[in-house]
Amino acid sequence: MATNFDAVVVGGGHNGLVSGAYLARAGLNTVVLESRYKTGGAATTESPWPGAPELKVTRLSYVMSLLPPTIIKDLDLERNGYKVFPMGPYYQAFPEGGSIKLLADDSRRNYEEILKWSKRDADAMARWDAWLAGLADVLAPLLLTVPPKLGSRKPADLAETLRLAWRHRGLDVRTVGDVTRLMTMSIADLLDDWFESSQVKAALAVNGVIGTWAGPYEPGTAYVMAHHSIGDVGDGHLGSWGFPEGGMGAVADAIQRAATGFGAQIRTGARVAEVLVRNGKVRGVTLSDGEEILADIVVTSLHPKTAFLDQIDRRELPDDFVRDIERWKTRSGVVKINLALAELPSFTANPGTNLQEHHTGSVEMAPSMEFIEKAFIDAREGRPASAPFSDSVIPTAFDHTLAPEGTHIMSLFTQWVPSDWSTEPHTAELEAYADRLIDLYNDLAPNFKSSIMHRDVVGPYEMEQEYGLIGGNIFHGELSMEQLFHMRPAPGYADYRTPVDGLYYASSATHAGGGVCGIPGLQAARAALSDRRADERRAKAKQLLRRG
Repeated sequence: MATNFDAVVVGGGHNGLVSGAYLARAGLNTVVLESRYKTGGAATTESPWPGAPELKVTRLSYVMSLLPPTIIKDLDLERNGYKVFPMGPYYQAFPEGGSIKLLADDSRRNYEEILKWSKRDADAMARWDAWLAGLADVLAPLLLTVPPKLGSRKPADLAETLRLAWRHRGLDVRTVGDVTRLMTMSIADLLDDWFESSQVKAALAVNGVIGTWAGPYEPGTAYVMAHHSIGDVGDGHLGSWGFPEGGMGAVADAIQRAATGFGAQIRTGARVAEVLVRNGKVRGVTLSDGEEILADIVVTSLHPKTAFLDQIDRRELPDDFVRDIERWKTRSGVVKINLALAELPSFTANPGTNLQEHHTGSVEMAPSMEFIEKAFIDAREGRPASAPFSDSVIPTAFDHTLAPEGTHIMSLFTQWVPSDWSTEPHTAELEAYADRLIDLYNDLAPNFKSSIMHRDVVGPYEMEQEYGLIGGNIFHGELSMEQLFHMRPAPGYADYRTPVDGLYYASSATHAGGGVCGIPGLQAARAALSDRRADERRAKAKQLLRRG
């Protein structure tokens, strides 16, 4: 026996929940189907240590940014429990001694910090911030722009894409040129144009490689930096990031509360086996237990290879679209390490286990551009990094819901292991990899290793098998030049629609995806509702014609 709904959303990650909330808000009878025991997808708060349920970690994604105020307001997320603590500084201690702290909103202090390493770089930093802020004024609105369909399904060149996307914004040639450079340059080459100090360049390079199968010398990593540098957690500062109270799972919970408040149903443990298509039109879905759920609108938020190659009969899709999805690059090499600490790290450069400013932001393991590059070269050549790069945070500096008083959670987003490690667990090698990274931190903070009470190491295989992140890629597809904007996830289908009538796509593999931003979920719901209104207008017009 089949159940009928107006709309079905496949996948209860944050994008699926956003879509479900907007569809229900518009009055559609909506159900969100999640295969795991809980919603959230990669935005999840969990207790990975059976003997310590009081210790909670943001197991995969770990900081908040890019969520547009539009979504926060429309879904009334703050009333539903959404609360974010703005992060403190970027912090890196160096093996040779000293440290650097950079803040998102304090140019005077940044000048003094950088002056320790280079007068020229200290003078250049204000110009860099102003330049990046100007580009953010362009790129931030672009994140909410639906990519245009450019002529035929053949990919257009980048300049034509930018011209069409921004033709009404009055942008000058220099601005378009700067954005083009961002999208084609490496972050290393870009920073070489601005700075001389290896310490400063390494600090600014981190955002260019996060979650990316590319080292800092790879073309396109300058854009990845810009993508991560457009931040807004409520204070309006460029590059602002923050810790959500309750961890990243609390963000998904707030969206879920909004969705159910609008009338959406949420079903966990509901694995979709097939998206039903008949004569080019979606009909609903079949669950793994055989249950059919019928609807004229289906939004899928799963990885494109799962959504289009596993859950739809390929004969229902155009051959060129299938080839595009088959070729979709989704490498990663990311390893997430979660630690429970008995005390905060006491760095030789900034000693003390009492809570200090440098504990409140990102605590990096990226002492030089060469260090980051070497970690990637190791993985590209088929071995785990001998000295892993890490972007780490200690959310319990603000959020006391994650651990008992006096203890802390440290979240380490690390790179790289070989891209094919998503096919096998590699458990022993991952533990050895974690050991090496912990030793690197211990060299800078001698109490670090002895303070670890528990650890949780999540590699690409577990990310794929447990969370559906094919290849372990947090963006559902690499943010590389050939996979951006109108090419995401395939040329001709970047408007959140698919080759199947009534089937919409809300994954991070669409434009603006990458980070917990909710934009794909919003745009897919908008596309579905727009098409539904157009169908209703056509039906009404036909009815009037028949009456006339």
